[in-house]
Amino acid sequence: MNICVFGASSDTIDSRYLAAGEELGRRMAQRGHSLIFGGGATGMMGAVVRGVTAEGGSSTGIAPRFFDQEGVLYPACNRMIFTGTMRERKEKMEQMADGFIMTPGGIGTLEEFFEVLTLKQLGQHDKPIGILNTAGCFSSLEALLKELAKTGFMTEECLQLFFMEKDPEKLLDRIEPM
Repeated sequence: MNICVFGASSDTIDSRYLAAGEELGRRMAQRGHSLIFGGGATGMMGAVVRGVTAEGGSSTGIAPRFFDQEGVLYPACNRMIFTGTMRERKEKMEQMADGFIMTPGGIGTLEEFFEVLTLKQLGQHDKPIGILNTAGCFSSLEALLKELAKTGFMTEECLQLFFMEKDPEKLLDRIEPM
């Protein structure tokens, strides 16, 4: 399974997030999954790809050409695909992925998650979408989405289009096809 992982590029985040990202990457590789990601060497992206690499797994980085600078991209990806824009990057990641996982991150990570969630809601794909809720990072997001459904700004059914787990192993159990 090709799993696209979204996550922070910042290295200034708490080490428990990075440890969970690395564990997710290791578990993905152990289960025979390939990583599709934004190509970053740092933050959650770097943690996940280091975990995949440590277990001999396969990784494909997808990045706009302007990210091709010293220290930005993970140098040991099995494959690096360059795009012209961020929009093209997201489209390529979406096309190549069989499922998606959002790990802790900021506005770019949230934007990527909401795009694949919106596309799923619109029937443009039926790929699983999981959220790694390390240390409760996304608990307030979950509460917000439930409130939006409760107040009619989105449907209750939309809440069933993704799932959230604190443990990387349980997250992979749910994302894998039955």
